[in-house]
Amino acid sequence: MRNPDIKRLWHVLARFGPGAAAAVVLLQGMVLAPAAAAATAKELFDDGNRLFRDDLYFAALLRYRQAAEAGMDSALLHYNTGVAHYRAGQYDRARQAFARAADEPRLAWRAQYNLGLTELAAGNQGAAADLFRRVRDQHAEPQLAALARRALAQLQTPAAAAQPDAPGVQRTGEARPFGALELHATVGVGSDDNAFRSPHQPYADRAQAGSPTVVPVVQSGVFYPLDLVARYAVNSFEHESFFGSYHLAGRYYQDAALGNANEFAHEAAVGSEYRRREDDRERWIFSAFTIAQHDETWYDRDSGIERDFNGATVGERLSYVRYGPELRLRQAYGRLAFSGRVSGQLWNYEAAGDLPEYDHEYLSATLGVQYRFTGTSLLRVSAAAWQRRFGERPSFDLDGQQPIDNPPVRYDYTEFGATARQRITRATWFGLSYARSTRADAHAGYNDYIRDSYSAEFGLRAAASFRLRASASYRNYAYSNAFAFNEPAAGRKTLETLDAELLAEWRFSEHFSLAGTYEYREIASNDTRIEYARSQFVLGLRWNR
Repeated sequence: MRNPDIKRLWHVLARFGPGAAAAVVLLQGMVLAPAAAAATAKELFDDGNRLFRDDLYFAALLRYRQAAEAGMDSALLHYNTGVAHYRAGQYDRARQAFARAADEPRLAWRAQYNLGLTELAAGNQGAAADLFRRVRDQHAEPQLAALARRALAQLQTPAAAAQPDAPGVQRTGEARPFGALELHATVGVGSDDNAFRSPHQPYADRAQAGSPTVVPVVQSGVFYPLDLVARYAVNSFEHESFFGSYHLAGRYYQDAALGNANEFAHEAAVGSEYRRREDDRERWIFSAFTIAQHDETWYDRDSGIERDFNGATVGERLSYVRYGPELRLRQAYGRLAFSGRVSGQLWNYEAAGDLPEYDHEYLSATLGVQYRFTGTSLLRVSAAAWQRRFGERPSFDLDGQQPIDNPPVRYDYTEFGATARQRITRATWFGLSYARSTRADAHAGYNDYIRDSYSAEFGLRAAASFRLRASASYRNYAYSNAFAFNEPAAGRKTLETLDAELLAEWRFSEHFSLAGTYEYREIASNDTRIEYARSQFVLGLRWNR
């Protein structure tokens, strides 16, 4: 019997009640079972999707069950099973299937949105609203967030009985609006206990013979952070979009005496993004051309006063414009994923009188492999190489001297790293990372080093509207040739850094959230000019559209 015949028989007999519907299911099993015996799990799954598109939900469920019995145990199978149960009116079973699919990060938000639809169809409006709010508050899937906002709006109107957009089986990319605008803005107030990164203790500058003991002035104050992101995408093709974006970030200190610590940056980009999902495969390609401007003052860290050279101020020396292309890609096959990134940039710094400029070329390439052992644990390994090639900045000799006629600096970097992440519960996860980096000074090797980096992360989403994230990293630099103060009598240079960050965010409305951030940074070195400790706390109001 052909599938269209079964479909017509189903629509006729289903009018006579559950008994007739059960007969149709039995008939479907009798007709479809022989063909299933020799099929693979993938073929059974694909056939289930075809039956679903023919509105034969019970037949599709039979195929999905046979695919599971044949060895398939993927989040996509659970997701499509949940959709079929939902369309068949079996809400308890749909709820169970969507909950299993939500353990897969790529389907988590879509499964939670459909869980909300399931709860709503079952008459549990409170549970549905909680799930819709959770999807609305995430940033990974903006189109789902828009659907969740619409669903919440419908719940708050007399027409709440109208069902929000219903799910379909997941095969390829979902339909998207032709144009999409994203806006994010943050304003707030922060405190900084060491605005100029000044050393905390007096020291003698051994780089200058006969220099008296320096007593740094550690200055603290209040600053106002600003962050604005705007992005508009034109979805002119099914899987590809073209976009333009702008990002403004800065901090401005309240006290005029701390004005040299102000910083701000603009960045604009145009490019394209291609994303396609099909079954358990995903391909993502991102390309863009970026131009950015960064402004800061080159100051004396002991006092915060703008630097001068030969009687002329050179505070603009660290301001620059950078521009260049970037390409990123990711290809996933079930649990295995590959990623890559290449970029090239030109950095043009402000002229600083008679001092050599910091202009340089920057080239980088990164490759990564990720394997997801289960729905809650993964391992990622990466390899990277990058280079900075300066135009005027002279290299150091092995005695710590920097003659002006030396060849320009060229640093070559390589790095190998690994990251492991484990989800403890649906609301909590943690990660550990290690990386070893090397820098080769192309002239004489004076600034060569090996750096070992250790980091840990922890995340918590206590409720749909609250999230917490903590991270810490420690880096140890082993210099083989460089001297502290660039002075041989001071011994080999040592350097260690410690960074920690704590972020808490509470979303109290559809578009607004309150975020608090604490950051700590400490640098320890026998070159005491660069030692410092700094704590910053920021309380900000965020707006998202």
